Amino acid sequence: MQRKFTQAFHIPGTLGADIAIVFTAPSDCQLVHTSAVASNNSDATLKIGTTSDDDLYLAAGVIGDSNVPVEKERADFIGAQFPRISDGDIVKVSLDYDGASGTAAADATIVLTFVEG
Repeated sequence: MQRKFTQAFHIPGTLGADIAIVFTAPSDCQLVHTSAVASNNSDATLKIGTTSDDDLYLAAGVIGDSNVPVEKERADFIGAQFPRISDGDIVKVSLDYDGASGTAAADATIVLTFVEG
């Protein structure tokens, strides 16, 4: 059985700028699920990729509002496939705090779920 692991990020308060979260993959893995939400009715968008192609895995899309997360699964990722990420690859999670100059997100939470292998 492939082991699952998650990475969760919470940014408290009303955002005043875009957020870029960058980390190195700890092992060969696949991104199998994301969940993202703001506590208010925002226009924030999320995309996931690498530092050289910031939407390589997931194109920009709205996050959930009013504490109801939007989930992304296999069909939502680029190519309708779980992204394969190699040990040591740099992953970039980009949150546009207000989409196209709309309402800024407050208390944003992003959860990424991976399986090893």
